[in-house]
Amino acid sequence: MNKKFIHFLRLFIAFIDLLAINIVFFISILAFRKYHAIGHDPQYIYFGFALSAVWLATIAITNLYNAKNLHSFEIFTRATLRAYSYFLLGISIYLFFFRLLELSRFFLIVLLLAIPLVLLLNRFLYLTIFDYPRKKQYLSKVMVVGYNNLSKKLVSYLEEDGINKQVVGFCEEYENVKELSHYPILSNIDGAINVCRDYGISEIYSTIAPEQNESIYKLIKSADDNCIRFRFVPDLGVFMNQKIHIDFVKEIPVLKLRREPLEDVGNRIKKRFFDVLLSSFVIIFILSWLVPLIALLIKLESKGPVFFIQARTGKDIKPFLCFKFRSMYTNMYANELQAKRNDERITRIGRILRITSLDEFPQFFNVFQGQMSIVGPRPHMLKHTEQYSHLVGQYMVRQFLKPGITGWAQVNGLRGETKTLGQMKKRVEFDLWYMENWNIYLDLRIVFMTVYNMLKGEENVY
Repeated sequence: MNKKFIHFLRLFIAFIDLLAINIVFFISILAFRKYHAIGHDPQYIYFGFALSAVWLATIAITNLYNAKNLHSFEIFTRATLRAYSYFLLGISIYLFFFRLLELSRFFLIVLLLAIPLVLLLNRFLYLTIFDYPRKKQYLSKVMVVGYNNLSKKLVSYLEEDGINKQVVGFCEEYENVKELSHYPILSNIDGAINVCRDYGISEIYSTIAPEQNESIYKLIKSADDNCIRFRFVPDLGVFMNQKIHIDFVKEIPVLKLRREPLEDVGNRIKKRFFDVLLSSFVIIFILSWLVPLIALLIKLESKGPVFFIQARTGKDIKPFLCFKFRSMYTNMYANELQAKRNDERITRIGRILRITSLDEFPQFFNVFQGQMSIVGPRPHMLKHTEQYSHLVGQYMVRQFLKPGITGWAQVNGLRGETKTLGQMKKRVEFDLWYMENWNIYLDLRIVFMTVYNMLKGEENVY
């Protein structure tokens, strides 16, 4: 599906969902007041604002309008039901902490049953909009120049559901075709434009470079003259087998192995501002009283320093001293062995600190100093960096970023001890996805998910 259309669809459905929730709320208010079932208590208005706020937090945490969800009505509906369960949890927490006893229980039941119904109706509206290009025959007709392994792979991708392309056939010199093709060979290269006119083809994808066949130069000019879009599909499989990105130095194209939003200075400034703002808040309003309290508890239980300071691998492989509250008895293996379940080295207060993740809070000092970020790949011990760099492909790519207190891998269940090589590979995979898809809203989402996971409790934290 066209990326701009998908982006429009995401924004439109998100707006319609939020609007529907508010409409249901106001209709419920009016209906209940009409029959004198509720009064004019201002807490109902506060609750209306809470509904919108909790729903916005829910879609940020669940990433409900992810493009992958939108490609399937069934997947999108299941994701909506899952998001609604989080929404109910958030509303329950709001009602519990603010003790809104004046709200009518019957009103709440009717409202919270009506909301999923209107969301379901919106999913049918989404289905109608999603199918609109196909029903109106807005599919772009495509011809592929060249019949080879690359063109066959390209056609298989163009056939995937959600891509508004209709492959009509191939264009290739007949002597080069040695097998039956899935789509017809419509003509040779010289006759390509005539075929495009006959079939109403609006796009040509060429897997043959002009250097391989000089007729391609003529075909490019003819395509421009006939208002047909011409696209090259270079075969880079000889050099690399992964997604690449194109940048330009003046008019010279430069192929990049990955997209890195944080290469942009403006994005780095945004991230640093976010880091300084949040770390300052935590240091002033939380660590100012938390450090003395935990320091006292640590000292009462065992001898040794309050902070555990360890060299970790930072951005660009530069080591830095990472701060944590000491959660273990002083031991000689602290810089070599990861903590494991029922680890005898962990103190009683240390176990509480680790389960609640409070042992990581001193790292906000690292963030404030610029050695770490709030969100990023978790920093590993120098020994483990050396070890895994030889065992896991692209492991060192994660060092392009500042390490973080929390990260995309951690909020997706990859916290704690890495018992197998596969777990570390999965961690690296999530870290690289974060690096290539960073934006400030993703950082906010990860922070919210981290807080939620802390409150819920995590199985892999011990």
